[in-house]
Amino acid sequence: MKTTKNFLKYYGSWLILSTILLVLSPSFKINSVYSAEATIEQRVADIEAYMNNGGRVTTAANPPVASKVPGPGPGHNAWMMTSALLVLFMTLPGLALFYGGLVRSKNILSIMAQSMGITGLVTILWWLVGYSLAFGSGSGTDGGSTFIGSFSKFAFLKGVDSMPNTDYSAWISQNVFSMFQLMFAIITPALILGAVAERMKFSAVMIFVTLWMFVVYFPMTHMVWGIDGFMNGVWNAKASIKALDFAGGTVVHMASGWSALVLCIILGKRTGFGKRPMAPHSLVMTMIGTGMLWVGWYGFNAGSALAADGIASTAFVNTTLAAAVAGFVWPMLEWIFVEKPTVLGFCSGIVAGLVVITPAAGFVSTGSSVFIGISAGVVPLFAVVKLKKWLGYDDALDTFGIHAVGGTLGALLTGIFADEKINSAISTNLGSLVGKTLWIEQLEAIGLTITLSVVASIVIAYAIKFAIGLRVSELVEEQGLDIHDHGEEGYADFQIMIR
Repeated sequence: MKTTKNFLKYYGSWLILSTILLVLSPSFKINSVYSAEATIEQRVADIEAYMNNGGRVTTAANPPVASKVPGPGPGHNAWMMTSALLVLFMTLPGLALFYGGLVRSKNILSIMAQSMGITGLVTILWWLVGYSLAFGSGSGTDGGSTFIGSFSKFAFLKGVDSMPNTDYSAWISQNVFSMFQLMFAIITPALILGAVAERMKFSAVMIFVTLWMFVVYFPMTHMVWGIDGFMNGVWNAKASIKALDFAGGTVVHMASGWSALVLCIILGKRTGFGKRPMAPHSLVMTMIGTGMLWVGWYGFNAGSALAADGIASTAFVNTTLAAAVAGFVWPMLEWIFVEKPTVLGFCSGIVAGLVVITPAAGFVSTGSSVFIGISAGVVPLFAVVKLKKWLGYDDALDTFGIHAVGGTLGALLTGIFADEKINSAISTNLGSLVGKTLWIEQLEAIGLTITLSVVASIVIAYAIKFAIGLRVSELVEEQGLDIHDHGEEGYADFQIMIR
């Protein structure tokens, strides 16, 4: 009993003394503990910001109240990973099958090998320095400007981890954002293949794409989507050209389409072009590729909202309407003027509708998207059927007619139909232009995109032509690129029969 009393006496004295010393200690400030914790109101506000894809909630407390969700938001991140996969699906296998069906059977593996080669090549360039040039801020000690990003900031994807880069999104991981944008970088030069199909050397294609990415794609991406970009009218208040491009009308379709026109003219026409039939060898394959492109395009357009939010759903709906309307209008016009609605017409119309709505997808109403779809079924059709014939260039798979003409049309219509009620972000820096002179800004962006794409492509193409040559020999062209460039045949024993 005495032992127990002594223990309680000594233990109680030690407890009281320890408490007094702890309270008197300068490191113990009970208010600091609570000030570092978010209140229930602050935590609810943080959740609301995530749900609405807004900026994270911060306070002026000392120390500041930290977000209870310091990393990415799981829903937005999941949608962006899905979108990245969908955009890659557009190239492999979508575009490869779409273009593959349109060429002659002796060249199907050539077009597929070029698509896969570009996928690997561009991925390596993106990891090395491409992402940094496209999305590294042009300010600070890392270098760069409003025309091109930093060579060093994100080189080798340094620092590109699962934490968000708040220059572009508060709730998606920067490594996911970088992969999403990589898929755009892959499909853009792959589109050029359609204009030069069946006659360009594989080595020349790889060298052209490498140089073109540095001179055209990376600068265009930074100017249009970089946080301090020269043409980023949505987020850069100091942008010299305050233009809109939701998902790539200028960056992807115009840049690739106008470059494709230049390259196919310098390359020259296919042997026998205009003198003998060069019909697609498998429209079934082209139709399958079209369906894959349409499905993948939801990642392309709706994913460009950079969140699973209302803007993404708007882009999703507008993408559906424009593609379906254009895919109906194009063959109906064929039915009226040529007497037969062709499967190729359905496929071409769908892709044209997807192209034209791309820069406007998250900025316009459903009514505007229907009008855009009608326009996409008329104007690119005219370019493919009439303009190509009048000017005599050999755009083998109509890259220029659909992507350059369609992308240019879409960029202009975006300036006409963009609506602040549909996307309030437009009003941040463009409130005084929307519905008034925004279309002039769009024309300026169109002019700069065409100038850069055309001039750069001329210089690069002639440099390669003088160095190693652009096209295969006439004998190789006649026998097919599959067997000569890759030592394989798409249809093996059936090759001769299918020809």
